[in-house]
Amino acid sequence: MKRLPLAFYRRDAVSVARDLIGCILVHDHDEGRTAVRIVEDEAYRGVLDPGSHGYRGPTPRTEVMYGPPGRLYVYFTYGMHWCANVVCASEGECEAVLLRAGEPVEGLELMRARRAAITRDQFVAAGPARLAQAMGIGKQHNGATLLRGGSFFIATDERTPAYRAGEIAQTVRVGLGAGRGEEIPWRFVVPGNPFTSRRS
Repeated sequence: MKRLPLAFYRRDAVSVARDLIGCILVHDHDEGRTAVRIVEDEAYRGVLDPGSHGYRGPTPRTEVMYGPPGRLYVYFTYGMHWCANVVCASEGECEAVLLRAGEPVEGLELMRARRAAITRDQFVAAGPARLAQAMGIGKQHNGATLLRGGSFFIATDERTPAYRAGEIAQTVRVGLGAGRGEEIPWRFVVPGNPFTSRRS
């Protein structure tokens, strides 16, 4: 695997989201390594985007989003779940990519243990909260680097070019209410992949 360099993340969220499809998110944990191939994600463009946490400017919650690219932005939602995002663009621009679904590549047994209620492997990391739980991502990882020296990284492998060259659907984002950019087509997904959060 070849780790993505800082230059990859120093681009707008839409470009990064498109190019993350087929890449592999890796977490080296005390319990072991887990890795998923990213098959679904969504771009959020800060103050330009009413669906973004950064739309109304900096807050303590969004501090990491406004920081340097190439880090994880982890937030709590629905009072019970963590979700993981990749910070991108230039520092201060507050752009990020929500990781919505991953296809298990390594550490499936550990993912199953973390997601004990799931009985089918295709659902282990299908959805942003499921992905974060399967990958062992929580509050303590907010701001974690994806560059050298950290326990997380994103990489390409010999299969990544095929994903990038194949069909990647671009659709509206999921779960945004009226007036929050629900019509903006910044969700990227591998059509027909059984590990996505939904079949569209």
